Amino acid sequence: MKPLTQKLWAKQNQHEGDRRRLFRAVADEVGAKNALYAGSFVDVSASFVFANVTYVDSNKPAAKFFADQSGVEEIIGSQKPRSVANSEFRFLGADYTEDLDLNDDAFDLLVSLYAGFVSEHCTRYLKVGGTLLVNSSHGDVAMAALDERYLLRAVVKKTSADGYLIDSRDLHQYLIPKKSQEITAELLHELGRGIAYTRSPFAYLFQRMQ
Repeated sequence: MKPLTQKLWAKQNQHEGDRRRLFRAVADEVGAKNALYAGSFVDVSASFVFANVTYVDSNKPAAKFFADQSGVEEIIGSQKPRSVANSEFRFLGADYTEDLDLNDDAFDLLVSLYAGFVSEHCTRYLKVGGTLLVNSSHGDVAMAALDERYLLRAVVKKTSADGYLIDSRDLHQYLIPKKSQEITAELLHELGRGIAYTRSPFAYLFQRMQ
């Protein structure tokens, strides 16, 4: 493993195992096998859980990280269970807001964590019936909530034991802005950040309905 690969992963994984626990909880809930992780940087922990993951990022250090294929394989191999022993990953050094070298309706899961308006640009690659995992950073939860193709199915809560719990109860109590205002795509682009809600779980699971 190259020193840069090790350094970048150590920084990404400073809360050791946190993202693996997140993706494990999501996988247990939705049963996805292949995932598209847009704006992933070097977070390869999705490959600890899902059989096939496509990572997308235009960041140059991320490209250098994934160029060390044997180093990345070493990281993944040290963490993934036998159940995903034949897993595969792919990295696209690209801007996800532009057309990607991917088929439409190809993925079971679309991941949007701290990466901007992923849902706005990448829903086309998610299968109907597939799941969007999204947090409120940069406003993408609010963007997904505006999208008629999506239906909120559950929220992801952090537990006191540093794990994650998927909760589908009382969903009508979520996505209620603290501030009374009309939420539009134009407003979200202008703000460039998330909307403050009366309830704030770690993330949300939306299902693509159309």
